[in-house]
Amino acid sequence: MGAWEDACAYRGSSTLLIPEGSFFLAQVLFSGPCFGDLSPKVIILGTLIAPTTLTADVWIYFKSLRHLTITGNVGSGILDGQGAETWLYGFNCRHRLSCGIFTTSLKLSDVSNATVSNISLVNSKGFHVALNGCDNIHLSGFNITAPWNSQNTDGIHISQSTNINITASDISVGDDCVSIGPGSINVSVSNVRCGPGHGISVGSLGRYREEKDVIGIRVENCTIKDTQNGVRVKTWPGGDHASKATNLTFQNIVMFNVSNPIIIDQQYCPNHLCDIKESSGVKLSNINIKNISGTYNSEFAVNLQCSSAVPCENVQLSYINLTAIEPPETDDIGRFNCKGSLNNFSILNSTF
Repeated sequence: MGAWEDACAYRGSSTLLIPEGSFFLAQVLFSGPCFGDLSPKVIILGTLIAPTTLTADVWIYFKSLRHLTITGNVGSGILDGQGAETWLYGFNCRHRLSCGIFTTSLKLSDVSNATVSNISLVNSKGFHVALNGCDNIHLSGFNITAPWNSQNTDGIHISQSTNINITASDISVGDDCVSIGPGSINVSVSNVRCGPGHGISVGSLGRYREEKDVIGIRVENCTIKDTQNGVRVKTWPGGDHASKATNLTFQNIVMFNVSNPIIIDQQYCPNHLCDIKESSGVKLSNINIKNISGTYNSEFAVNLQCSSAVPCENVQLSYINLTAIEPPETDDIGRFNCKGSLNNFSILNSTF
């Protein structure tokens, strides 16, 4: 912390170096603003290891910073969350509905004009990476891994943030590879290899009152393999939690052995903590799903569970070519399921 404070206060460019080696690290907050709104460059060459028990929201926290660069090298720059004990606790507490905090390994909050690259994260207790209240952030070269059955270990989670670019990364976790939450505007996800995990998701949305809208999401040129879902939009039931998600594009995506390749789920209700008979208040519109190919292992290639109160609007599927690993019993049974209400829905040049 002394090194950070000196680097942050320095009247010019500075670097905070974590050298090669393995270092045990408790919760740490790197806070700004720094002199002249120029943050130190952070270079991580070693391995940082979290305590096995940690009750804080965040392990490594960067907050209120401008012009920040965090980088590692291939094979170095490792953040080990040591999450196995937390996953065991989470598995048990979910059945009792008594779960506490799941610690995020790396979080950026109120950070703008930042680049984070070539970082490896393993076995986080909760989310591996989270962005909240950020603007103009470029994430690339991430290698994120956790067991497929680890709970709540999203690879990268975005909320209340604008102009976010995620590219050229490998994410294998027990939850969403990338999850895009409320208040996310102009987010691009490209060249991400996802799996195992729960796919790439917009949401969940509509759980809390006065959530901000999601606008302008683009997911493209990705590979999704051995996941529970492919591309997904998920919202909670309950009409009093009204917001919208619009201008969502998913295109040029290859899937292998995915259970739900294309899914809109407006009855998202994990652990049965809500009433799925209630209609979602989140308005979904202008969703373009294009050029999706590959294989799936479930009953439906396309599963649209839209709200009955605020219909999905302007949803287009085009050039969808998905093959069931287990063929249907008869040729006249389609692999499409729809529930709720849709306005202006089309399927073009597709087979599934």
